[in-house]
Order: sequence, then C-alpha cells, then structure tokens
Amino acid sequence: MIRKFIFLAVTVLLTASCSKNDGTIRVLLDWTPNTNHTGLFVALEKGWFEEEGLKVTITQPPEDNALVLVAGGKAEFAISFQDWMGPAIALERGALGITAVAAIISHNTSGIMTLKESGIMRPADLAGRRFADWELPVVTAVVRYIVEKDGGNFNAVRMIPNYATDAITALRTDMDAIWIYYAWDGIAAEVHGVEFNYIDLGTFDSLLDFYTPVIVANTSWAESNPDIAKKFLSAVSRGYNFAIQNPAEAAQILLKHAPELDRELVMRSQEYLQTRYQGSASRWGEIDPRRWGGFYHWMFAQGLLEKDIGAGGFTNDYLP
Repeated sequence: MIRKFIFLAVTVLLTASCSKNDGTIRVLLDWTPNTNHTGLFVALEKGWFEEEGLKVTITQPPEDNALVLVAGGKAEFAISFQDWMGPAIALERGALGITAVAAIISHNTSGIMTLKESGIMRPADLAGRRFADWELPVVTAVVRYIVEKDGGNFNAVRMIPNYATDAITALRTDMDAIWIYYAWDGIAAEVHGVEFNYIDLGTFDSLLDFYTPVIVANTSWAESNPDIAKKFLSAVSRGYNFAIQNPAEAAQILLKHAPELDRELVMRSQEYLQTRYQGSASRWGEIDPRRWGGFYHWMFAQGLLEKDIGAGGFTNDYLP
C-alpha cells in the first residue's frame, strides 16, 4: 500500500491544484462512516457549512486512495493518518502537496487487541503468536519496536497478511493479535461482551502517541483559498464541539446519515470519544508540534522515511 501510494503521490504532486475556489468543498473519508467522522456530519446536518457559504460533499474514496486524490487536486480535504502521510511528505521535494490541518482525536487511541483467553498481556507475549499484518512497513516497525522494547523476540512473531475488517471474527478464527482503533473495534468488543486484552500504543510509549486520524488538505489549494479553508474548519470545529457537548444527539445525526451502522455501537463509541476529541489540547483540532515531530523523528530512525521531516506537514493556521 505505501509503495503504491508513494508512486502515485510523486506523480500527482506535480499536478496539484492551486486554483481559486467558489466554496465547493469535496471531503473524502478514510473508510466507511463512523464516529471519527461525526463532526463532519453534524456540521452538514446543522447547515453550518451553508452558513459559511460552502457547498460540501462527503464521500468515501476508491481503494483507500484519499491522500492521492487530495494531493492531485481531486478533492480539497480528506481524512487520513499521520503515519500514512509521512512517506508522501518526505517525497514532496519542495512541492507542497498535502498538509494536516486538524487533529480529529487529540491522542492516539489505537493499539493491539487480543482475546483474554490468549494470555497475551504485554508486547513480549506476541512472540510465537499470529499477528494480523496489514503488510505496511509502519506496522512491522511498530510491532518490532514494542516487542523488543518489552524484552521480547520480534523474529518469533508470526506476521501473517490479513486484512480483516472485523477484528473479533479474526481473533476467533485465525489470528491471535490485531491492531485496532479502540473507539470502534474496542467498543464493539465491549458491546458484544467479548473479553479481551489491550496494549495501548500511546500509553506504552509516548513516541507512539501520534495523530490518528487527521483532516488533510491539498496544500496548494488551501494556500490559495485560506479564507475558504478557515470557513470549512470553523464549521467542522463547531461540529466536533457539538459532539463533545451532545454525544447522544451527535450519534443520532451520524446514524441518520449512515443508518446501516449498529446503533448501540455508535452511541457507546460517541460517548467514548466525547472526552477524547479535544483531549488535552487547548482547542479541538490543535496539533502539538513536539508530538507530531517526535513521531516523524521515530519513523526516520526506523528507516520508514527517506529524510527526517520533523514537524513538517501540518499547520494549525486554519483552525478557528
């Protein structure tokens, strides 16, 4: 996936759009609608985009190519992740293609899930076990890092290609451990009464407290249309702050736009994220340059980036 993305990113960065905009905004999600996206749907439902004079459409990208499409000017904004952005930023070679403009969740809420009966309590316990591998270099690097830091043998971990979208089913069939986002898969396990263990990556090591997910903009477009970018993020900020203050109503709005979702999962996930959207930040969406840069320093040290981009690739300038 990263190799494919790098190839496409280098191509589309050369044609990134920097034209003026009439207020039409295209937003690409990273996956199917879920509580990471609630603020966007709240802003849409409440008419806050229209109040800002914007015409906003929210869609899912084909084949997880949201970053590529945004970098190529095929959309103005997308939902993505700091770890996925790193290789593209490192390859830009002076051409500003993509920039993170808001953190949807203030701290990393992802980690490693295992069934309680597995006895896997800590990273070192993964030795000899089957890990659901997305075949991304960053996944291998993170698993190696936490296992070895915990005194375990990474070479004994069985990294098995697996792209299961249902973590619980994967763990009950052919996997022993899987990387999840707690706000969705962790809450789903709770809803279904599944007993599990969880290794929180951001808590295990502060270097892994990276930003996931984030709102990403086409850099050239945003620089050419700063007022529109600010209007968009003003409405989005209202949406997420509404979800913080009114999680139950916000969940109902998400369910209206995505009725196929499990109601109890959405309601409980929304409650979980209520205190985590803004977290310790001074305002929703703000990115801490030390944490952002610290993770990219780590990625470079692991050989995941061709250069140390430090705190590059984000800005707080468009936030209200």
